[in-house]
Amino acid sequence: MPNIRTHKIFPEEFPESWASDWGEDEYGLWMAFTYKGVRQAFRWCEPGTFLMGSPEDEPERYGNELQHKVTLSKGFWIADTPVTQALWQVVMGDNPSSFKDEDLPAENVSWKDVQAFFDKMNDMKPDLKLCLPSEAQWEYACRAESTTPFCWGDQIDSERVNFDGIYPYNNGRKSKYREQTVEVKELSCNDWGLYQMHGNVWEWCQDRYARYPAKFVTDPQGPQSGDRRVLRGGSWFADGRDCRSAYRYRRDPHFRSGDMGFRLARGH
Repeated sequence: MPNIRTHKIFPEEFPESWASDWGEDEYGLWMAFTYKGVRQAFRWCEPGTFLMGSPEDEPERYGNELQHKVTLSKGFWIADTPVTQALWQVVMGDNPSSFKDEDLPAENVSWKDVQAFFDKMNDMKPDLKLCLPSEAQWEYACRAESTTPFCWGDQIDSERVNFDGIYPYNNGRKSKYREQTVEVKELSCNDWGLYQMHGNVWEWCQDRYARYPAKFVTDPQGPQSGDRRVLRGGSWFADGRDCRSAYRYRRDPHFRSGDMGFRLARGH
C-alpha cells in the first residue's frame, strides 16, 4: 500500500499554467505537461528532513555514503518516470539511445546533452523551468520516507527492479538479468508514485560530486567546482549493491553510456 501523507503542504500555485492535466491520488498531487503529443507527469514532493546516505551497519555500503541529516526547505516537482525516447525525440529531433522504443528511457546521453535538452525545452516553454534534481532531492524522492537500503525494504529482485539479478544484494536470491532497458512504467513505483528510482538507467543529478559534510545541512547543491557530476539509482547493467537508495556514482559530464539517462525536475 502507498504511504499516505496526511499532513500536506501544497504548492503555492496548483495547477500551474503549464499543466495539461492534474489531480490528486493515493500517492499525492500530480501535474503533467503535453508537448507535441508526448505527455510527462510530475509528482509533488513536500519539504522535509531526512537522513541522507547509509548507516554504518548497512550491508555492502561504500565509504562515501556518510549518513547526515538534510532539510529540504521547499517542496519540488519531480517527474514520475525517466525521460522517454519519445519526449527526447520530439524535443531534440534525434534518438541516440542504444535500445530503441518510444516508451523506453532515453539513454546514451551525457550531462551536457541533458543541459542542451533543457535549453531547448525551456526556450519553447519557459514556465516549465526544467532542470535536473539535486542529489539530495533525488535521494529524498527515491526513499519516499524509507530508511532501508531500497525504498521497499532490505531486498530487491527483478520483478521490481531492472538490474543484473545474477548479482543480487547481500546474499539475496538470484533473478533475471534482462541485459537492456525496460519501459519506464513496466515495473512498480515507490510510495510517492515514482517509477524506477532503482535500476533501469542511471539518472544524472545537477550536483558536482563531493564528499558529504559531517553535519546537518539545508538545501545542499553540491560544490561550486569539480570535474564530475553525480548519477543515482543503478541501471539494468548494475548489480544489486549499486541500486541502493544511498549509492553514489559519478562521471565526467561529457560521458555517454547505454545505461545512463535522466529524470526531470522543476526549478523555482
